[in-house]
Amino acid sequence: MKNTSFSGHYFMLAYLYLFWFSMFKVSAQEMAENYRKAAMIKTSMEQNIYYAPRSFRWSADGEKFWYGYQTPKGKAFVLVDTHAPTRGQAFDQHALAKSLSFELKATVDPYRLPFDEFNYLKHDSIIEFTAYDEVWQFDRFTYRCVQRRGLSGRQRSQQGGAPIGNGVISPDGKWIAFIENSNVSVRSLTDSVVFQLSFDGSPGAYYEPNLQWSPDAKKLAARKVRPGETHLVYLIESSPTDQLQPKLHSRNYLKPGDVLPHYTPALFDMEKKRQVPVHGVSIVSQFNLTEPLWCANSQYYTIEYNQRGHQLYQIIQVDAQTGAMKTIVSETSKTFIDYRGKRFRYDAGGGKEIIWASERDGWNHLYLYDAVTGTVKNQITKGQWVVRGVVHVDEQERSIIFEASGMVTGSDPYLKGYYRINFDGSGLLELTPEHANHHAYFSPDFSRFVDTYSRIDSPPVTVLRNSADGKVVLKLEEADIGALVGAGWQMPEVFSTTGRDDSTSIWGIIVRPSNFDPTRRYPVIEYIYGGPHNSFVPKSFISEPASGDYRPWTALHELAELGFIVVQIDGMGTSNRSKAFHDVSWKNLKDAGFPDRIRWIKAAASQYPYMDTTRVGIYGNSAGGQNSVAALLFHPEFYKVAVSSSGCHDNRMDKLGWNELWMGYPVGPQYSASSNVDNAHRLKGHLLLILGEMDTNVPPESTLQLVDALIKAGKNFDFLLVPGMGHSLGGDYGERKRRDFFVKHLLGIEPPVWAGMND
Repeated sequence: MKNTSFSGHYFMLAYLYLFWFSMFKVSAQEMAENYRKAAMIKTSMEQNIYYAPRSFRWSADGEKFWYGYQTPKGKAFVLVDTHAPTRGQAFDQHALAKSLSFELKATVDPYRLPFDEFNYLKHDSIIEFTAYDEVWQFDRFTYRCVQRRGLSGRQRSQQGGAPIGNGVISPDGKWIAFIENSNVSVRSLTDSVVFQLSFDGSPGAYYEPNLQWSPDAKKLAARKVRPGETHLVYLIESSPTDQLQPKLHSRNYLKPGDVLPHYTPALFDMEKKRQVPVHGVSIVSQFNLTEPLWCANSQYYTIEYNQRGHQLYQIIQVDAQTGAMKTIVSETSKTFIDYRGKRFRYDAGGGKEIIWASERDGWNHLYLYDAVTGTVKNQITKGQWVVRGVVHVDEQERSIIFEASGMVTGSDPYLKGYYRINFDGSGLLELTPEHANHHAYFSPDFSRFVDTYSRIDSPPVTVLRNSADGKVVLKLEEADIGALVGAGWQMPEVFSTTGRDDSTSIWGIIVRPSNFDPTRRYPVIEYIYGGPHNSFVPKSFISEPASGDYRPWTALHELAELGFIVVQIDGMGTSNRSKAFHDVSWKNLKDAGFPDRIRWIKAAASQYPYMDTTRVGIYGNSAGGQNSVAALLFHPEFYKVAVSSSGCHDNRMDKLGWNELWMGYPVGPQYSASSNVDNAHRLKGHLLLILGEMDTNVPPESTLQLVDALIKAGKNFDFLLVPGMGHSLGGDYGERKRRDFFVKHLLGIEPPVWAGMND
């Protein structure tokens, strides 16, 4: 007997689904319009933000600085006199354009000048700039442009002294030290007598030419090196521009587990013309041993020892008389020591003190060391916040200007500000009190600084401040985004919620399309970069370059225009928070903060029901390429579509330094556990891989081995190989393929036919 009740219920559900889908499905005409807007929005964002300077140049004496910005008319350039203080036009743009037009025999628009930067010469009477591949000088008083030949004034100022050949001259000018037959020798500059100082060098264990004289010229420091292995990787350039046949390229590229060079510190006594044995501290299993650094009084030099595995980092002192080594600073960690992003050292008092950065209390802070005894005199900065960088150390005042984030409880912990503090930890002073992300440009003497501050949801303000107290000396600019908002642009939203531990805040942004309709349901796309070496969600209104981040945040708006909600999140395992937050990534790059990211997106969707968590996509490049594939391998219940470009899909195939730092040494089973290649059989959902055949950052075989594993596992996926392209998201062609892929698999719409495409 037929179950009419069930059948009727089924057809009713199908009807309701089709009715709902038809209500929210974008028409082909609307989709084509969305593509047009996506192509235009980046230009609109760049051209419709006015009075927002992005770079500043100080005069050598620190009395003046100048900058340029966009105005409703076009470009404008401003000169600021810090003593008056006043601001005015940097030069007569109309006069320059008129003179340049005469020289070029072509019209030059005064508000579309063919340069963005320039330099003052001859007491500010001349400005020098580069345009049309030539160097030009404009006289501010005669209003005449002339084309210069040879080096520009700025280039001339950057030229150094002539090389002295194979050798390093001593500070007293009496000797030149050099390498001959893998050994260290010195030659007198008065009578040309040569003394050989070392006799144990050979091609297999030689002395480096970077010899370091003590300030009193009585001692000479060196490094002896035993070379590591050579690991050649190859690239096939299939379509070179200068010949028909392909080209084979090779280079040395060490990968995790490869043999590294081994360095041994050396010391030579010039008075006795002999080598002094260096002894006392074990420095085996090296990742690196830095070059010698002499103290001001020539009593010792220091080296920094990073043990392979990145769990021991030391400053070692070598006595100039005896060659005895002793450890002055020792950092240890059960996980990793982030020497790449958080190391800071400053030798003060002629070598009597060291200012040193450490995460030993769980947060990145500064410590003052007695450089003679190796004891900590005091912790300089302290609290549940992080020092992001040191700007200036004033030894006379015994104070430090530094950059930090996370000081304001409950606020976005990534917003950077500037502070001053004394060596003894007293007198902490906030120089930039506004709730924003600050970027400072200091005068040469650090007495003043230009501060441009903004947030992703607050346009930039630019002021001139005193470095002593942070007080505003002169308000310079306040950005105008009226034209941008008037064109329908949607302000990004900062959103936070708690992470996997129910207590740690996770921060990200939400980007909506310009035609946003809260009654619609939008698929969600996450742009991911989960590399442990930094944090990546933009914090400034105008994007700042970030290490490892290969697209400005304007790209999020471009993608959103196609009918998506686009998000970017910093999950656990990324940097610039506590040590515990960072340690999540250790030996576990497949984690990529996904438990926090998924929780964040669900929390945002709970507040904004128009975010459809049944249709979630993800894309990323490089480490983000690894992360985006991992989303479909390890979290397919949440992520349904991924586009990965230039991915590091197996950390054993990528560069040694970056991967051993986070994944550990020796290479062990943790590498396989995080490998997209070894876990390719887990793939669910829709995947597009994009690869440039000339990628010199992450070797192409990393992606190709994933392709091989997916084929062997019988998985369906898409793959785009771009001839001649390096480490990138795929260029304009790859960008279009990425957008089409999301439109097809998240919106369920066939993308518009490409312009110029054959039917």
